[in-house]
Amino acid sequence: MELRSPWMTPELETFRDAVHRFVAHEVTPHQDRWRKQQHVDRDLWNKAGELGLLLADVPEEYGGSGGNFAHQAVVFEELAWSGDTAFGLHVHAIVAHYLLNQGTEEQKRKYLPRLASGEMVAAIAMSEPGAGSDLKSIRTSAVRGSGGYLLNGSKTFISNGYLADLILVVAKTDPRAGASGVSLMLLETHDNPGFRVGRILEKVGQKGQDTCELFFDDAHVPLENVLGGVEGQGFAQLMTELPYERTLVGLAAVACIERALQLTIEHTKTRKAFGQALIEMQNTRFVLAEIKTEATIARVFIDRCIEDVIAGRMDAVQASMAKYWISDLQCKVVDQCVQLFGGYGYMLEYPIAQMYVDARVQRIYGGANEIMKEIIARSL
Repeated sequence: MELRSPWMTPELETFRDAVHRFVAHEVTPHQDRWRKQQHVDRDLWNKAGELGLLLADVPEEYGGSGGNFAHQAVVFEELAWSGDTAFGLHVHAIVAHYLLNQGTEEQKRKYLPRLASGEMVAAIAMSEPGAGSDLKSIRTSAVRGSGGYLLNGSKTFISNGYLADLILVVAKTDPRAGASGVSLMLLETHDNPGFRVGRILEKVGQKGQDTCELFFDDAHVPLENVLGGVEGQGFAQLMTELPYERTLVGLAAVACIERALQLTIEHTKTRKAFGQALIEMQNTRFVLAEIKTEATIARVFIDRCIEDVIAGRMDAVQASMAKYWISDLQCKVVDQCVQLFGGYGYMLEYPIAQMYVDARVQRIYGGANEIMKEIIARSL
């Protein structure tokens, strides 16, 4: 008997059906083309916005759908179960939550409705060529003048970078103040001559996601576009909001684990070797039994995390556990499943092969898993 998540309700089941239909019609059929062009179609954002899928857990007063994190979880599970890694909705939703929880009232009313409708696509620019998980080492600067801030520097590995209309940029407003000199800046990309998008990066997997280099050469940011309205709050804002992002990584990983298991069970029932189906062999059965057990443990854990996010009690340590352990498990499970597919598991026409190349980055972005262990260790 399959586990039913305790946070699921009849209303959420209806919502899931709508999301499933949208993904089946607007996302799944275009994956190959998006991989070739290295980004999704721009109008996908508008279509998702029309159905209220972009900001599912943002209040209606700001243009969102008025749901909670359970609604967001349904959207991300359906995308993950479909095998999608192109639609950068996770980054978009993360920026929206920075605005919702850390922005001024004016910032929320200005940007959240436009993010909810798909009029604007959001990205967050943290990583730099010389600073990944170590955000204190960033060099991008924002110098205040009478007409606003001048932003200088570069960022790399930026998801949604090619299509982004609004970028939340991590920058130093006071280089001498360490972590206290970091601010988050809301940069609009259009008609901003100091902003430039570099190349779309050639990744191992997730090729349909537009991951770019960004360059700032006196890029303009209005004075009122410091997130929260006060300089120097950026590092505290990051620490407050990163657990949301890390929970999303764990959530997607669980869905991928469950999909990999399902695909592999189906394959081993029909694929024969030495006169019998693979699933009749003890090694296959034992490997699948282990995966089923681990998938169940991961599901129970992420369900608890979802409930904790809804209740407002998710903390950095638990989110770090979910992010590191489940993404590690995702890579392990998908690798085991590829092995059971044999040579077919190495062919990209088989979804399990695509899952293999797409999974690896889960252990890196959102904070490398080694950083997650350090956060956990500090709580001991």
